[in-house]
Amino acid sequence: MKKLQQFVIVMLTYTLLVGNVVDAQNVNTSIQQNQVELLENNNRKGTIDTAQSLDEVVVSVGYGTQKKSNLTGAISVIGAKQIAELNSTRIEQVLQGQVAGVNITSGSGAPGGGLNIRIRGVSTNGDNKPLILVDGNVVEELNILNPNDIESINVLKDATAAIYGARGANGVILITTKKGYKTKALQINYDASMAWQQMSRKIPTLNALEYAAILNESYIANNEKPPFPDLNNLPATTDWQSEVSQIAPMVQQNLTLSGTVKNYRYSLGGSHLTQDGIIGGDKSNFTRYTGRLNLGKTFFKKLILETSTMYMQIQNKNLPSEGLGSILFNALNLPPTLPIRQANGTFTLPVDGLGNEIVNPIQQIQNTFNASTTNKISSSYNLEYKFYKGFSAEVSTQFNYAIGSGRSYHPAIDYGTGKTLNIAQGQDRYVTSTNVFNDYTINALLRYTETFFDHHNLKVLLGNSIFRTRLVESNSTTSTGLQPNLSFDAVPNSTATAVLKINNLLWDSRLLSYFGRVEYDYDGKYLLSLVLRRDGSSAFGPNNRFGYFPSVSGGWVVSKEKFYNFKPIHFVKLRASYGIIGNDRIAGSGGSYRTDILFANVGRYAFGQNPIQQGAAVGVLPNPSIQWEQQTSTDIGLELQFLNGDLEFIVDYFHKKTDNLLAQPEVSGLLGATGPGSGPPVTNAGSIVNSGFEFSLAYKKRLNKDWSFNANCNLTTLANEVIFIGDDKTPLQGGSFGVGQNPPSRMEKGYPIGYFYGYKTDGVFQNQEQIDALTKVKTDGTKIPYQQYAKPGELKYKDINGDGVITTDDRTNIGNPFPDINAGINISVEYKNVDVQFYAFGVVGNEIVRNYERTQPKVNRGTYVLERWRGANSTNTSPYVTTGSTLTTVFSDYYVEDGSFLRIQNIQVGYNFPKKWIEKARISKLRIYASINNLYTFTNYRGYDPSFSSGAPIGGGIDAGFYPGARTYFIGINLSLL
Repeated sequence: MKKLQQFVIVMLTYTLLVGNVVDAQNVNTSIQQNQVELLENNNRKGTIDTAQSLDEVVVSVGYGTQKKSNLTGAISVIGAKQIAELNSTRIEQVLQGQVAGVNITSGSGAPGGGLNIRIRGVSTNGDNKPLILVDGNVVEELNILNPNDIESINVLKDATAAIYGARGANGVILITTKKGYKTKALQINYDASMAWQQMSRKIPTLNALEYAAILNESYIANNEKPPFPDLNNLPATTDWQSEVSQIAPMVQQNLTLSGTVKNYRYSLGGSHLTQDGIIGGDKSNFTRYTGRLNLGKTFFKKLILETSTMYMQIQNKNLPSEGLGSILFNALNLPPTLPIRQANGTFTLPVDGLGNEIVNPIQQIQNTFNASTTNKISSSYNLEYKFYKGFSAEVSTQFNYAIGSGRSYHPAIDYGTGKTLNIAQGQDRYVTSTNVFNDYTINALLRYTETFFDHHNLKVLLGNSIFRTRLVESNSTTSTGLQPNLSFDAVPNSTATAVLKINNLLWDSRLLSYFGRVEYDYDGKYLLSLVLRRDGSSAFGPNNRFGYFPSVSGGWVVSKEKFYNFKPIHFVKLRASYGIIGNDRIAGSGGSYRTDILFANVGRYAFGQNPIQQGAAVGVLPNPSIQWEQQTSTDIGLELQFLNGDLEFIVDYFHKKTDNLLAQPEVSGLLGATGPGSGPPVTNAGSIVNSGFEFSLAYKKRLNKDWSFNANCNLTTLANEVIFIGDDKTPLQGGSFGVGQNPPSRMEKGYPIGYFYGYKTDGVFQNQEQIDALTKVKTDGTKIPYQQYAKPGELKYKDINGDGVITTDDRTNIGNPFPDINAGINISVEYKNVDVQFYAFGVVGNEIVRNYERTQPKVNRGTYVLERWRGANSTNTSPYVTTGSTLTTVFSDYYVEDGSFLRIQNIQVGYNFPKKWIEKARISKLRIYASINNLYTFTNYRGYDPSFSSGAPIGGGIDAGFYPGARTYFIGINLSLL
């Protein structure tokens, strides 16, 4: 035994002192043995019951845990009970509206569609993803996880994230999966649900009669012959939105076995989820399989082993789900007077005047073939040894291995004359791709915990972390000239006349870290935490490879002072934190390794009968001087408990300033940055400030033996401002609006990041006299029109600079894509064996650009066009309709709408069978339930869903026809066997 002790100490010392230069993400270490029971209790409860339970709730703070009563930082916790009640298919949905300061948006409601997590605002013009760790393992995409496997979620929102150094600036999410309980024998839990999904909302568009009448009017306004002389004899009445949508099924099952066998704690779980899309059915399917095994064992009372292994497989089929040429974009813009098929059974080909991108969406669905599969295995192993008095040493390793493969088939197809999606005979293609990733993390930790003189409590952590992530294989193959009517599952190489193979650039990114933390408290009354981390990253040049990230946080439990005797508020804690955190995610600003010269795949060529070859050229210009983005984070918090702990109130003020933003400002074309595959160099050139308040209120009370009530709500205010960018003269632009127009979003000093930049409207010109009255006349008699080419019935724009003429200089701030307020509320009531849950969330103060309408003469339109201008004083809000040229199509606040909303996200009713009914069948719990997700959204926004965003810091909030989220009806069962 003594030799074993010596061996472990020697190995830990060696690992702490020796390391290689490496990069990318950190680890949340296992929970110490003496805290396992506390975590079990915490997660079974889900929320805090009394003031005493503050000392029982254990919170993960990164590389360790802390009692909630001793926390000095802004850390939020979601337990297993709360996760189960939300009945979510994705982890992001668990966080949505549940945690103050966390805002979730979705880029697509398609099955498996990505969600964007933002913690306390947008801190950078690049990648704003938080660092996510599952049992210490780095995770980039949360759709691989099954929420049923999660024991707890901890969100680090302030300077406490400095323990993760260069990766903590966007916040840190620590996820712990379920572990076996050492106090229990075998326990079997089975959860299953079946669901039906449908469109939660349709955009009101013109029906066939309304469309024909409006189109006639627009032709007449341009002195043209109306196309529908007989409104009683229309060729069709097609509701394209209904035709492309359907009721779609979803089934999920989870099985977990946990307990103890010969002192081994284990938790074994498996799950299956399959979900069809409300658009396109099984052409838009998401299927996920997961398997998980967690083991824990204590040897000799001092050596603790914890292991976690997860396997995940995702199978995904998808359709074009957003933007120009997508399924819904086409369904919204196609005239309702067009039939789906002609009399001979062939698909109707859209007529001219609709735009080259708009095609028959039913035909498009039938001719879209996309499929991808991801297989991933993640494992973590943690060994902790307690030696001498108060000392413990820990070594942990984590690794991920993932293989992603995709294939798509693009058959020869005719969507109509001039359509951009047409594929000519002989140009059909079959595309396959494969990407293989792996990463590993090695952590070595040395801890010291001791209490001096009964009241002085000290915890010291020293650590070393090595992380490496690699793309070890990446290639794609395109085969063309295939046999006619080739099956999607056929192997095409033998039938192809040309094959293009591309081996994409591989990468290897590394991070080397040293860190330490000192935690001190005096009798749980005065609290102090100090953190220092040093990170070295291969993503930056040799002169700026290493960075230091310190933080300090403290707390004062006022209610423990002898002078405090105010009984109505029995717990009072003040806390504050300050620190510097980094962000090494530069992918959003041009990709990693921007300190070096990289080549890009540009152009293709062929010699004689040889296969087509891929060309290469110098890519984005390098900059060896770039360094970390650096965030200075300040947080001041107050925690109060009333009514013997039944009511808890928490308020935080936060201020985050991010400096050295990694941006790509415009540079001279002489540098070659405008060439194919090239781009401006990434440079540190900007600062952003996010500030606001967070409020959380939670109440939990068992009223009597039959009734209990639980409610919690949260609210976050947020203000964002760009302090500096580039040379402060040339703003960064992003996003797109319409076809051929300037980018509508900007990043500019003095404004919120990504604000909308366009014209402000001032009503509608009612007559020619109004237009003439605004015309300036020079002394020589020359007339200068206020708004050139303006006509009665067109939008009137505001003269912002006051020069009496509308020019591009009159464009200004016309909206902010990010909300000023986020809020959520969760209420649950139990009466005997019946439980009811209600969950809602919403935002206030953001704007959305309506960009799902094609500005072409014959497209369909929203019903709001019925309120159009039809003559003097008929309306002052909507312009007239015409097939002629008009100024109303330029980007203005006419296309910007209020994105505020309140959503009833979930209502659930459950029934627990009495134990006396089920115990004889060796069942400890049997619950059935029914619920509705995404029941209703209160909003003035005209589009499908105000909660969707592309997630881009510059260009987010532009609705180009997002795939909407579904309203989902669930029935399910929760079963536990003795």
